[in-house]
Amino acid sequence: MHSFLYRANAVLTFSVMVLAAICAMASFSDYLNVPSPTAHLKVVNINWLQKQPNGNDEVSLKLDISADLQSLFTWNAKQVFVFVAAEYATSQNALNQVSLWDGIIPSKEHAKFTIQTNNKYRFIDQGSNLRGKDFNLTLHWHVMPKTGKMFVDKIVITGYRLPETYI
Repeated sequence: MHSFLYRANAVLTFSVMVLAAICAMASFSDYLNVPSPTAHLKVVNINWLQKQPNGNDEVSLKLDISADLQSLFTWNAKQVFVFVAAEYATSQNALNQVSLWDGIIPSKEHAKFTIQTNNKYRFIDQGSNLRGKDFNLTLHWHVMPKTGKMFVDKIVITGYRLPETYI
């Protein structure tokens, strides 16, 4: 017959293997979620477009941001970091990104929101490149999990243009 320690080792080993299999299945279940977030971004008003004393262009925008990010929350989502960026191209850079607003969504209950705000961060270009410039507003999100890798995605809203003259 087997000793007590041999039997205890067998039971413990089996228990750890079952626990590992359950953890693997739980982690895999997070990949089965297909999120379908929606967002609407709108420039309500261009407050001003001015040239700074150092020669750089600066813009102040009033934004209308509404989003439903509830589908991003699963059992594994701790919080979601969300931000709005203005994206445009210049002769020096194919892609310029300027963060305009950000926020942290701590739970699914707070993931559906509508706000109207001025840009939280300054929209400045190095040089006089913003007059008459086409740009996109992009809502980015980073799902911060309790365990595992971070999930990142975005929604791009195109069709915005800055004025040709300073206001």
